[in-house]
Amino acid sequence: MSELAMELPGRSARRDDRLADLFRAESAHAVNLAYLLTGERQLAEDLAQEAFIRVAGRLREVDPDAFPAYLRRTVVNLVRSHYRHAGVRRRHAERIRIEAEQRRAATEAASVAGHIDDQLWAALEALPARQREAIVCRFYLDMSEQQTADTLGVQVGTVKSATSRGLQTLRAALNREEVS
Repeated sequence: MSELAMELPGRSARRDDRLADLFRAESAHAVNLAYLLTGERQLAEDLAQEAFIRVAGRLREVDPDAFPAYLRRTVVNLVRSHYRHAGVRRRHAERIRIEAEQRRAATEAASVAGHIDDQLWAALEALPARQREAIVCRFYLDMSEQQTADTLGVQVGTVKSATSRGLQTLRAALNREEVS
């Protein structure tokens, strides 16, 4: 038989009364602690309730005088766990957003590529990566130098020099093609 089935009816009622007394005495403190750690009332109430349930489940193992300390520690751990899981969800959502953005950019690039003259496209593809990236961002995506620098993770001066060199190379390549 389980321990609960073996308990006498009076013992179970005393345990329930003790649990109710502890809840009345400590639940407001637990909610306040959770609120101060999260800044969200509903989340604080949920976390405090979960903490109380977890500690109450171990009531036989916990000294009643130590119950408040166990409850506080459980609240803190649950708050930490909540934010850890929220961080994982946020990173996952960000990764999905970036992948969708990349697919959209690839679709747009294919659309733009269809409008670019084959000669220009060949000359653009022949550029070094940094020059090609700078030119595409500046002229095809119509970004400012600062936006381009932020997008590429470089300094504005790097964007200026890469754009300048890239345009020189493109002009030379396209002039050669016209002469041929």
